[in-house]
Amino acid sequence: MLIIKTRFKAKYLMSRRKKANLLMPCLMDLSQKKNFKSKPHDIRFRGKRMIDWNEVKDYLKPYVGDFYKIADTKDIIYIGNDLPDEYTGSNYTYSLKGTAAKANASQGIPEMLKIASGKHFRTNSGNKHRRNATYGWYRYDSRFALPIYRDDGQIVRYNTFHASMLIRHARDGKMYLYDIIDIKKETSNPFTS
Repeated sequence: MLIIKTRFKAKYLMSRRKKANLLMPCLMDLSQKKNFKSKPHDIRFRGKRMIDWNEVKDYLKPYVGDFYKIADTKDIIYIGNDLPDEYTGSNYTYSLKGTAAKANASQGIPEMLKIASGKHFRTNSGNKHRRNATYGWYRYDSRFALPIYRDDGQIVRYNTFHASMLIRHARDGKMYLYDIIDIKKETSNPFTS
């Protein structure tokens, strides 16, 4: 599980990790690597009614060219130059009607890829992606969490989300993250403070 903006007490996190056997990386290293100025509890798209998807697209552009290994399958997933456009302009994104979950999930893409599991293959059924998904599509399941704040800024709990990571298997033999879809809030959440 990925927790965005973690600042739990270390003991609490370690006990939860051991009990739930989940991976919960912190995003501070990522934000520092990408030279984004963020605070330990900074959610980039927090409290916005309507998401500016151009801002999300700009946030994703520095990822292009990076690659990450999925711990479960040892697959290498590349971030191609089509991710920012597809992530922010897909039919699924337009159907969300302003929800911030997908926008904020963009902050944890590397960690979500690393903890992904449940690899499922689908053949390329349409002509639209015949060139860029020559060898078909894969879906991986992943999770992330977003904090819920009180008025005084303290974290009350985390909303946990399930997401499907859509991977295209390209003509060059590499696998590229194409989009994150089917984001659903989980009803049971063991992560409260």
